[in-house]
Amino acid sequence: MHPALADLPQMRTRIIKIAVWTVVVLAGIGTTIAIVKYVRKTRRITLQGAVVRKNSDPNKQLPVSDVEVTAITGSPLTGRKTITAKTDASGSFTLMLPRGLRRRQPVTLNFRHPDYHPLDLNEFVSDKLYIIRMEPTITEKPQALSDHPAIVVANVRVRYSEKTTTTGAIGSAVKTFQIVNLGNVPCQGERPCSPDGRWKATTGKTSLDAGDGNEFRNVRVTCIAGPCPFASVESQDLSRDGRVLDITARDWSDTVTFVVEAEVVHRMVSDLIRNSYPVIFGRSLTFSLPASAEGPSIEAEINGQPVVFPLGPQLFLSWAQCTLGMSKESNRVYRCELKAGYRFP
Repeated sequence: MHPALADLPQMRTRIIKIAVWTVVVLAGIGTTIAIVKYVRKTRRITLQGAVVRKNSDPNKQLPVSDVEVTAITGSPLTGRKTITAKTDASGSFTLMLPRGLRRRQPVTLNFRHPDYHPLDLNEFVSDKLYIIRMEPTITEKPQALSDHPAIVVANVRVRYSEKTTTTGAIGSAVKTFQIVNLGNVPCQGERPCSPDGRWKATTGKTSLDAGDGNEFRNVRVTCIAGPCPFASVESQDLSRDGRVLDITARDWSDTVTFVVEAEVVHRMVSDLIRNSYPVIFGRSLTFSLPASAEGPSIEAEINGQPVVFPLGPQLFLSWAQCTLGMSKESNRVYRCELKAGYRFP
């Protein structure tokens, strides 16, 4: 038989295998493409942005909170879908668009706030950050001259309190305790034993109580008498509130004496008064307070007279209109606008 004819079956087998692998690879590629298209189609796109006050001075482009942001997608033929969100204290907003909406498709964004002119934008879906500048309905104007000059609000300061914990040393504690034992007695497996298991040992315990509202600090346990090299402190446990101290020691020779020493402190909770100074741009005043702040008030000089204005839940000030928002770090953010007839120096 000719050699070429003898190799014919093997060649057919190779061709069949190549064809099969080709079909498998093409099927895998097709499946991958289909999965990618499905993921792209079902993955939801998020629009992120911030709303600030429109002003030529960047220092006066303050964040605008509580803006109602609406995204409208689709058409009357395919069906419209509406998604809404509100800006937080930093002016930030996030809109999760419907599934199936792809990039570069049209979307209408509406921004509404009672103190600002309505704003509508015709956009295309993208990954960009949307910075929206809204124009207030009442624009800031220079104070007009009149027979009654504007009242000056000066030296503005924010005052608040925080709970703080302080500790004061009120004394010290000293206590001795003895562990009675006889040295050079083989342990023979009867616990407690010396660390190497050779000699019979004895454990001793003692406790100290610092008293109500007190706690121990800087605890020291020292062997002061007897064959101290053959004794050790096993544990010194302090209760969670620091009031009760438990000591355990072991002696594997003759009788030893330990002394326990510690400082005793008293923990007190008090109000710490803090001051903060707001940032003023134009007729706007901004400051933030930590979440732990209590009893905030604004101290200011009104036409030269010092006055204290408590900031209650209604945020009422005779000379300004204030709003309160929360930052992502849970800090309280206050923004105040001067009322007509008042001005900063």
